[in-house]
Amino acid sequence: MNEEEVEGQLIQAAIQGDQNAFGTLYERYYDSLYRYIFFRVGDSDEAEDLTAVVFIRAWESLPSYRQRSLNYRSWLYRIARNLVIDRHRTQKVTFSLESLQQVPDGKISPDIVNQTSEDVRELMEVIHKLDPLMAEVILCRFVMEMSHAETAQAMACSENYVRVLQYRALKKLRDLLHADGQHDFLDEG
Repeated sequence: MNEEEVEGQLIQAAIQGDQNAFGTLYERYYDSLYRYIFFRVGDSDEAEDLTAVVFIRAWESLPSYRQRSLNYRSWLYRIARNLVIDRHRTQKVTFSLESLQQVPDGKISPDIVNQTSEDVRELMEVIHKLDPLMAEVILCRFVMEMSHAETAQAMACSENYVRVLQYRALKKLRDLLHADGQHDFLDEG
């Protein structure tokens, strides 16, 4: 049985009310959703809270989830994205540089944990300077580690458009990093 079939069975079991199956899905996607939300809000405590809300909403909405129209990971991303957008609309956003230095171990991928908190802060500042669609593509592709297809599905656009946005976003990030005299995170590979 391949990974897609296993996930499909977990989703069906969760839809039927199997909390263990939902727990397995939670474990699979918690880290990538947390990273996405953390990069959007810049506060580890708030990112944890919002990630929990995403899974609560997912659990409540599971009966209406349609696997054929949207894969599960993309569906979770849409819930997270909408939650972050709602948060920005309803709250005055305060971007605390101190909170960025409190990146908890195990919550961010090993590559990011190994960077200094200064590097993470600089990278987040530069990502926030991008056009919102470009920032979304960067976060989906490199923070949530979604494929081009998953990113396209989550953003409701074509894969080609995602590739174009990714190319432009990476070029813009390089330009911004060089212009600001910051480290070039993008020349590593």
